[in-house]
Amino acid sequence: MKKHVTVVGALQIGFSILWLIGAIVIFFVFNFARGFVENDDVAGTVLKVMGIVLPVFLGTIATLGLVGGIALLSYKSWARILTIVVSALGCFNIPIGTLIGVYSIWVLMQDETVKLFQQP
Repeated sequence: MKKHVTVVGALQIGFSILWLIGAIVIFFVFNFARGFVENDDVAGTVLKVMGIVLPVFLGTIATLGLVGGIALLSYKSWARILTIVVSALGCFNIPIGTLIGVYSIWVLMQDETVKLFQQP
């Protein structure tokens, strides 16, 4: 199971970095698009709110996944729970997030894996 835990940690780190990049791109795209609707207050407000809320949400989930993935490779006891939560949220990202989320949850819920993380 150690190999599976390493794979889950690497997947979490890799996809969290991609999500962080995506959050940054979304932030700049929405702010760029606001320049085209300067005369429309409603569109400008919607783009402003979505340009902040969406990247902050994605960035938060990605940061949690990154921290969880790094800690998972160090076998920190709290990393298993954090990664299960992030993986459950990742299941909403169909189809790749679902595959990674289900695999991660399967690996981290095994009895052998639980014992790995209970050792001091």
